Amino acid sequence: MREAIQRQIIVMFWTLFCFVSMPAWAADKAQAPNHGALFKVQQGGHTLYLFGTIHVGAPDFYPLEPRIAAALKKAPVLALEIDPLGDQQNLMRAVQRHGMLAKGGPAGPELSADWRLRLDRLLKQYNIEPETVAAMKPWLLASLLTVSEFSAQGYEAALAVDSHLSKQAHQRGQKVVELESAESQMALFDQMSAEEQLVFLQEAIAGIEDKEQANQAREIADAWRKADVVALDALALKAEMDDTYSGRFVQKVLLDSRNPTLADGMVKLMARENNCVAAIGVLHLIGKGSVPELLRKRGLSVERIY
Repeated sequence: MREAIQRQIIVMFWTLFCFVSMPAWAADKAQAPNHGALFKVQQGGHTLYLFGTIHVGAPDFYPLEPRIAAALKKAPVLALEIDPLGDQQNLMRAVQRHGMLAKGGPAGPELSADWRLRLDRLLKQYNIEPETVAAMKPWLLASLLTVSEFSAQGYEAALAVDSHLSKQAHQRGQKVVELESAESQMALFDQMSAEEQLVFLQEAIAGIEDKEQANQAREIADAWRKADVVALDALALKAEMDDTYSGRFVQKVLLDSRNPTLADGMVKLMARENNCVAAIGVLHLIGKGSVPELLRKRGLSVERIY
């Protein structure tokens, strides 16, 4: 049970690895609408297609529209943040190292009786046994609650776009490379002090209770589903203006600090390969300091297709 919960967290927080079996989509691919965001990047005679994904999914996310589908089929390499079908042991080791409390270690700050009662209500709501999460650090528990709320809204980790792309690439025998590592991603959360992690958890609980989390899930999924440029830009602005602790952490640590590394990986990939596809979370492609903006600053030609 505990391992299953850990895997849900990895999926939600940019370290997808579930082995999923995607259904055979019956829709006509010629009629598939645009989803997410798609950029064409060029330098030195080489082209890379940069696609914005979402780390959960729903059946109507598929099939992908013909242009990205065609680019994926002919790409010699698919670059992802983390390959969902990659090394499972490394992923679980990263979760254990950065997401679980050390046995016999010093006790950190704990939730007050009121916050504990609120947490217990949510665990019961999501059918999670308290003993299965007792060894989780607060940031990991907060992430589990986020996963559970997204699932309650109908968005499933098993249908994540990253997983869909990875499975297709592996089936075609294409090379899949990782732009990051599970260790580097998980270590970001462990930068928080014990006190900060407690605030992170409390804000997650409050966000679910006041329906902010549900509203955010719908906003992100709807913007991705429709490739809505205006809505995506509004989400970027909202994230930049979010003055909560967790909002600042997501913007500065999970987005801004990672974008240069993601851009570096794409530049290196383009230097040796042509017509590759890089697929990363759509929130990395919008707002100030986005990956497309960083690539433009480095002199690459970046065209937004949708």
